[in-house]
Amino acid sequence: MLLFIIRRILQTIPVLLGVSLVVFLIMQMVPGDPATLLAGEGATKQTIEMVRHELGLDRPIIYQYFDYVFHAIQGDFGESLRNNRPVLDEIMIRLPITLQLALASILITVVLGMIAGIISATKQYSMADISIMIIALLGISLPSFWFGLMLIYFFSVNLHIFPVAGWGTIQHMILPAITLGAGGAAIVARMTRSSMLEVVRQDYIRTARAKGLKEHIIIYKHGLKNALIPVITVVGLQFGALLGGTVLTESVFAINGLGRLIVDAIRTRDLPMVQGGVLIASVIFVFMNLAVDVLYRYFNKRIDLN
Repeated sequence: MLLFIIRRILQTIPVLLGVSLVVFLIMQMVPGDPATLLAGEGATKQTIEMVRHELGLDRPIIYQYFDYVFHAIQGDFGESLRNNRPVLDEIMIRLPITLQLALASILITVVLGMIAGIISATKQYSMADISIMIIALLGISLPSFWFGLMLIYFFSVNLHIFPVAGWGTIQHMILPAITLGAGGAAIVARMTRSSMLEVVRQDYIRTARAKGLKEHIIIYKHGLKNALIPVITVVGLQFGALLGGTVLTESVFAINGLGRLIVDAIRTRDLPMVQGGVLIASVIFVFMNLAVDVLYRYFNKRIDLN
């Protein structure tokens, strides 16, 4: 297991290099010049060229990229072009908020999705099964930003139960977490249902029933553990999707997290901030996939880690 983890960590190096290169090249193609933005309106061409030289933007792109990677390896992501503060410091201020939102959302995704999927599988073709699958289809189809606005309208504007926007209390967390986790819960519910239906038809489940074991013991002790493997895959992928989804959700609910920081940086063409934010999010996603692989082995000892 230790060798597997070390090998997977080493495999993340080219992935992260690829991510950093793609983001760097995309930002180079975005219209606008950071030097012009920093110099301000009415700046002379000489002033703009001076700013470009100070930022190192007058050097060849390949040199700019390798210089960025060299410093990033040392934990230096440069300084923000907007406020001259270290990029890593700005990210570390915003990152805990995004992680709290993502963890609350994944909790909703897992709990609601698995409960709905198990109920749907154990009551196949019943009204409960049909209702859950219809709701799951709606959850997958509805855009998260629209769903968030509707939650604000009903629970904040009309009923005054939750705050409209902001962050800092449990009440502030509930609506954004539901917005972000609803779509994932729908996907997990469908996957749990399919996996459970496949498992409950296995011979060992029939044997357990023939022995007279109680149905809830058969489902939760014998069936669910074996049905979790594909569900774990979906949950791992959903966590990565949640990190991306926080961009819209944080904008809708005016949450100053990492997603909103990246959006603001893109608007102002703050290249170091965009690169740093995306790279940190990529690191989290890669290590989440590593955790998924480890959980595979925990739930199924027969899985080969080589």
